[in-house]
Amino acid sequence: MEQQHQRGWLTKHVSKRNGWTWVYHFYKDKPETGKRVENTVTLGPVSRFPRKTDAWDEVERRHITPNDGQIGIGRVTFAELVENYRKKGFNKLGITTQSVTAHILENYLLPRWGDSFALEINPDDIEDWLGALALANPTREKIRRVMNVVYRRGQKSRLLPMTGEGNPVAFVTQSSKSNYKAVIVSPEQAFRIMMELEDPYRTLVFLVAVTGLRISEALGLKWGDLDYKRQMIHLRRVWVGTEIVEQLKTDGSAAPVPLGDLLADALRGWNQNSPYTKSDDWVFPSFKLKGKMPLSASIMAADKIRPAALKVGIRLEPGQRFGFHNFRHSLATFLVSRGKDVKTIQGLLRHAKVTTTLDLYSQSIDAAKLEAQEDIALAITSTAEVD
Repeated sequence: MEQQHQRGWLTKHVSKRNGWTWVYHFYKDKPETGKRVENTVTLGPVSRFPRKTDAWDEVERRHITPNDGQIGIGRVTFAELVENYRKKGFNKLGITTQSVTAHILENYLLPRWGDSFALEINPDDIEDWLGALALANPTREKIRRVMNVVYRRGQKSRLLPMTGEGNPVAFVTQSSKSNYKAVIVSPEQAFRIMMELEDPYRTLVFLVAVTGLRISEALGLKWGDLDYKRQMIHLRRVWVGTEIVEQLKTDGSAAPVPLGDLLADALRGWNQNSPYTKSDDWVFPSFKLKGKMPLSASIMAADKIRPAALKVGIRLEPGQRFGFHNFRHSLATFLVSRGKDVKTIQGLLRHAKVTTTLDLYSQSIDAAKLEAQEDIALAITSTAEVD
């Protein structure tokens, strides 16, 4: 390591993403204590700056001045904005949101924009890139939102101008409208699907169909979470992909779920046949992993649930998704069609806003629409007869 008292010094470090990378070191005084501390700025891969002089040229190009420890506003890469966001904003997210955000940063944003200077990224280029991703609109919009938050955190930290031109994402338009339309399953169809399955899949479908639990919540259940005496299911964790998250997204998500007699009987029946029945065992364990982890939702949906739906006559387009979330949509639609109070439905599904319950999860069935039309038609014609 070569010490440069006036300019700082350069070192090489191995990065998981870029391999050997140049890092610039310098000292600055910490404002709150006045103590002199070392700071670092990642310049980029050695493949981009093969000679040390190239790396020093990059230091000059970014206007990094060790005297006051400031990086010239705007002369930062998107990767440096992400690093700043991780230090100052990431820990304020919920646990499950952190997981999703980290996935977006590592798998989408950094590979594409990491080495680009933040203010040289063009809004049109961002829109074109998002449009080319083989993803649904809501997912593209989620990526856009994460990128926007990274920029705004950079503005707040004075790494970028605190004006409109400091955030190109603010000019990016991306639709969040989903083309996905859930296939609604009637109670009769749900029963027929269950009859095509063996336990524990049969009991799992019944649980999701009558409670509206998200599959991540259902797979996160342990036997100790079932309170038969007080007739409630306690939600304490979720199974996200291959990871157990011991914290739910919102207080509403953590609310207990009713445990009626019929559901309790089904769960007791499965308990008698499961090889893993201790209080701390998973209700729906993976036999392949000897009960150490829950089942895989994606594998079950592809190998069990969708084939059973097709077998009982549910019409699906080639490649159309069908899984546990269809039962959650179906529950909302069934309860709305039966005239149940919207606040009750919201409570069962544990939505933060009642508009989510109505806008996203309830699809009025044709019979309900006809019945509503007949009601008003009857009222009008009855009035005419009286006159």
